Amino acid sequence: MKYILLFFFVFIFSVKLFAGTVDTISIYSSSMHKLIKAVVIKPDNYNTALLQFPVVYLLHGYDGCYSNWIIRVPALKDYVDTYQTIIVCPDGATNSWYFNSPIDSAYRYETHVGIEVVDFVDKNYRTIADKNHRAITGLSMGGHGALFLALKYTAIFGAAGSMSGGVDLEENKNSFDIIKRFGDTIASANNWYNLTVINLIERHTNTDLKIIFDCGEKDIFIEGNRRLHQKMLQLKIPHTYIERSGQHNWEYWRNALPFQLLYFQRFFKLWDH
Repeated sequence: MKYILLFFFVFIFSVKLFAGTVDTISIYSSSMHKLIKAVVIKPDNYNTALLQFPVVYLLHGYDGCYSNWIIRVPALKDYVDTYQTIIVCPDGATNSWYFNSPIDSAYRYETHVGIEVVDFVDKNYRTIADKNHRAITGLSMGGHGALFLALKYTAIFGAAGSMSGGVDLEENKNSFDIIKRFGDTIASANNWYNLTVINLIERHTNTDLKIIFDCGEKDIFIEGNRRLHQKMLQLKIPHTYIERSGQHNWEYWRNALPFQLLYFQRFFKLWDH
């Protein structure tokens, strides 16, 4: 028995000993003419195995920044080892909502995250640089951003997710600085319609994008997520929707992320043979 316990202790110690490494990098944005930071988390064997890896882009929420995920969920360093995947956490400013603002040229985070960051990562890290090994997800504002970017850039992202995403921006038009990015709800009504996921999905009924999104039953965005789910059912767009106990907080997102990473890993594996 004591040998079994000793083996168990050594095994646990070994698991903790090996974990992913974290790079904090600066990426020049040609669209916004400035350097913007990001976090890249690599598997522990990145420097020894000389393998290429799939990539998951993980977006922060409103009033957040590029370092939120690694600070709040240090287990990311274990997840990259478990799933043999690189995780990239770009910066989307505190309130960009991850689209190119039609009224403020200083906010072009759709181009930055959807094109510039992906291009930089593929050029500077050993990635499997195709849509079948590239996924994007995020929380809250980042949940909307992930689905929005994946629908807009179907040649870049093969799978997308959202955790507690603000997928129907009109329901929160007076909150979260959304009006600063869209413009007036009457004069800029087209912006509000065309740049929100729950409407954008209507133009992608034949998409091959693999989609997973979830939301807590007591989340501030639950009704919008339910409406998106129902609309996708009506449009016969395949997707996975999860609704479970939880609120709009880090406890929920910590629990949600491993499920989405597993979903993405299974998607990546489909293309490995």
